[in-house]
Amino acid sequence: MNKLKFYFFISLFLFFLENKVVAAENYLAEGKKLFNQKEFLKSKFKFEQDIVFNPKSEESYLYLAKIFNKEENDDLEEQNLNTVIMLNPKNEEAVYLLALLRIKKSDYEESEMLITNFKKICKTLCTKKKDLESKLENLQSQ
Repeated sequence: MNKLKFYFFISLFLFFLENKVVAAENYLAEGKKLFNQKEFLKSKFKFEQDIVFNPKSEESYLYLAKIFNKEENDDLEEQNLNTVIMLNPKNEEAVYLLALLRIKKSDYEESEMLITNFKKICKTLCTKKKDLESKLENLQSQ
């Protein structure tokens, strides 16, 4: 009888654990859907929920950075981009967006370093190299 109770509680525990994992996956998917529909406040909440269940969710941090960019909250955008890069230093989109932000803040040295790094890691966004270099040159000439 004790073994039966034990197996019952283990099964129950695994059932709830599985449901939480599925729910966490749904937060990211729901957040992306809402983001694409330009429902930024609702999507922000979903990405934050995803981070609660998955603190290393590089995608959620990246989307939060994009939302903060739209809200023109540079500090929170930068914080989230730095988190993405900490989790994955080769996330080219995060490096690109952080380089743009550093150019916007007129930080020439940091921008130059980020652009150099971007050139090393780019695979899908390589067409944006010239845009970054142009913006950096404009910053330097000011």
